[in-house]
Amino acid sequence: MADSDGPWSAESEPQFWDALNGILTSTCSTPEQLDEALRSWLDLTSEARNTYLDSEDDVARCSQILQESPIFRSNGDYVRTQLIYSLLQDDDFSKLHVYANFLLLDGRTDEDTFRIMINEGCFLRLLDLIKGCGDTDGRLHRLLLQLTYEMSRIEHLRPEDLLQVDDGFVMYLFQLIEALSDDAGDPYHYPVIRVLLVLNEQYMVASTSAAVDPSSPTVPATNRVVKVLSIHGPSFRTFGENIILLLNRETETSQQLLILKLLYLLFTTAATYEYFYTNDLRVLLDVIIRNLLDLPAEANMLRHTYLRVLAPLLAHTQLSQPPHYKRDQIVNLLKILRGSGGAHFLPPEPTTLRLVERVAKTPWLAAEEESESSPDTASPAESLVHSQTGSSVSVVANVSEKPGVKTPSRKSNLGGKQELVIQDKPAAAATGGGSPPPPKPPLLRTLRPKMSLPEVPRHRHGVPIVSHSSVNLTSGGAHANGNGVPKKPPPPEIPPPRRKARPLAATGGDARVAVKSLPAAESAQHVA
Repeated sequence: MADSDGPWSAESEPQFWDALNGILTSTCSTPEQLDEALRSWLDLTSEARNTYLDSEDDVARCSQILQESPIFRSNGDYVRTQLIYSLLQDDDFSKLHVYANFLLLDGRTDEDTFRIMINEGCFLRLLDLIKGCGDTDGRLHRLLLQLTYEMSRIEHLRPEDLLQVDDGFVMYLFQLIEALSDDAGDPYHYPVIRVLLVLNEQYMVASTSAAVDPSSPTVPATNRVVKVLSIHGPSFRTFGENIILLLNRETETSQQLLILKLLYLLFTTAATYEYFYTNDLRVLLDVIIRNLLDLPAEANMLRHTYLRVLAPLLAHTQLSQPPHYKRDQIVNLLKILRGSGGAHFLPPEPTTLRLVERVAKTPWLAAEEESESSPDTASPAESLVHSQTGSSVSVVANVSEKPGVKTPSRKSNLGGKQELVIQDKPAAAATGGGSPPPPKPPLLRTLRPKMSLPEVPRHRHGVPIVSHSSVNLTSGGAHANGNGVPKKPPPPEIPPPRRKARPLAATGGDARVAVKSLPAAESAQHVA
């Protein structure tokens, strides 16, 4: 470490941290001393980036030390402004990494930092840096993607910024996703996907604002994400596979909404109806069914967005062609959402019923619904007019959620035990005064512990004991009746009798014939 008058340096990692703390704890009574301290912190951190600061957490620790120092507490606005201007002007990748890391940490602490960056024109600067450092500095590239995403999801971008996003930049992001990932911790290019999702969100909000705000530009910005997929969709299939995978694993509500909004546009744009593979669409349908059944009653916003995506998914994609995948499960799902699937579900609200009816009007589902529904049991949503069921981009674009909020699950409310009872409606009663036929068995039944049947008492030889009421006493002895009770077989040397024994006086025939029809004991007496 150098003296206080010379530049700060470090020959080992412990010396680096000591020097960094010494810089930020020094007294800065004049603006010149403050600028000098900031330059020393920047030079020391950028030089140590490739030697002592191997991970992003180490660089974030340097930013946190500055954020908690007396220098920043006393001059926070000045320090923030200086670092934003440095990000706009500097070209050194090591220093840009330090600027971006601090602004990302500071923006997550105070969202006003991101708003200041948007107003100062940092969005276009970040786009240029992302394209320029992708093949040179992977660490800086990932950090800039994260900063762009966080900054764009907090505040609406300026219309002039969106107009500067061209097809080349969007295609560049899609090409990154198609390439093999060199990061074992991020095999699906999650930061790149999130930037594309937030760009789509910005386009949807801009389109909605242009429709309702007279002061907005007459021609809204073209949604470059949907445009590129419409023209070059078959070349970027990996993106579609990855967003379905992320939707299956995502627990943050805001992330699910971003994915669902893009899916909504893809399923309502004719050029992208068949962008996804059929198997991927089936996986997506499984995810939507599971999440709709798993959402708690208070998650209406997310439930409505899932239903808005489900309707065009079933009507416009390959799932509309036979054989129809999960047809019975979809019909049962609609019954549950209408409130007829079980007593433990709360009554649905009008918006849910309206969206459920929109899904039920899918042509290949309508026939199934009509065949199972009774004429006198009309759905409450059937009284809605067409204007209430029409879809629009604004309905989806205005749906938002605060970042970081996790979607709750119904499983937690059931104490880890989820009971799902889906039963069909009983069949109509038979005419003519007869009793109604038994209802159909449920498709899915609640598992209950099986009860063992009472044990039947048995003879010591293994033959069931016969009650006296099932035995007929005749003059010839006790014989088995015709109720199916087995008779003890005779000894092997005596053939079984062919007919019942009759008294000798009644036969009027030869005595030898009567002897053959008697049991062995009586036969011996008559012979004697």
